[in-house]
Amino acid sequence: MAEDPYKVLGVSRSASEEEIRRVYRKLAKENHPDLNPDKKAAAEEVLKALNGAFAIIGDEDKKRQYDLGVIDANGEPRRAYSRAGAGRSGGPGGGQGGGQAAEDFGFGDIFTDLFGRGRPGPQPVRGQDVRYSLEVDFLEAAVGSRKRVTLPEGGVLDLNVPEGVTDGQTLRLKGKGLAGQRGAENGDALVEIKVRAHPEFRRESDDILYDLPITIDEAVLGARIEVPTISGRVHLTVPKNTSSGQAFRVKGKGVNNAGAGKLGDQIVTVRIVLPERPDESLAYFLSEWRKKNGYRVR
Repeated sequence: MAEDPYKVLGVSRSASEEEIRRVYRKLAKENHPDLNPDKKAAAEEVLKALNGAFAIIGDEDKKRQYDLGVIDANGEPRRAYSRAGAGRSGGPGGGQGGGQAAEDFGFGDIFTDLFGRGRPGPQPVRGQDVRYSLEVDFLEAAVGSRKRVTLPEGGVLDLNVPEGVTDGQTLRLKGKGLAGQRGAENGDALVEIKVRAHPEFRRESDDILYDLPITIDEAVLGARIEVPTISGRVHLTVPKNTSSGQAFRVKGKGVNNAGAGKLGDQIVTVRIVLPERPDESLAYFLSEWRKKNGYRVR
């Protein structure tokens, strides 16, 4: 028979659902076979016991049944054992026979109260959902990818990160949660996506924002410049006399939002960058130019 699940997880009977879940996850991670290669077999046994205990007291309904003594640590119905003739002496009215027989009391009454008179014992119970968090790169979220999640309680989950997934979005993997009891369906795995920042790109709705550094001569004379996008490099024509901060829209180079049925754009904002070291000839030219052609912007 399985050990008391409260002892297995090391929690009190008054522990909250959140505390039980937190302790289980911590112990499951510490005893993961992959993290204990020198004692893998022993870790697998411990993990099996942890999973079994959490399946009982990590489920609100089964925890209540266990606390009432309706089910045992394996999740199976307890049987009320009676002592034949207990409380009786001979036939009716004999000795202490005025009391009700011991077999008339016990868990049968509890089952009747819980599940209704004349109905069978515990019913099928759907498995619990489990929650995980997965970090993905900016481009993996923007264009989609296939990822593998290593679970703290053992095993892996393979999932497709859909194109255009957003930071904080939760993906549901049907039937990948905890196993159902007595033939019921498994729970689901809920994977929250965390998107890492990109050094150059930013996202605004379905548009991709990008700052393009250009030289002063490119701003004045115009230029044709190669620009990165999330789907490859494209050429952008910067017209003559372009000011710093001016934005250009590259159609269809944003995020493909299947739900909205549209494709975002890339917004390229020009930033004029001067030489790292002062250029005396440039400074002289501009000082002479300013004497004759200076203009006001403020």
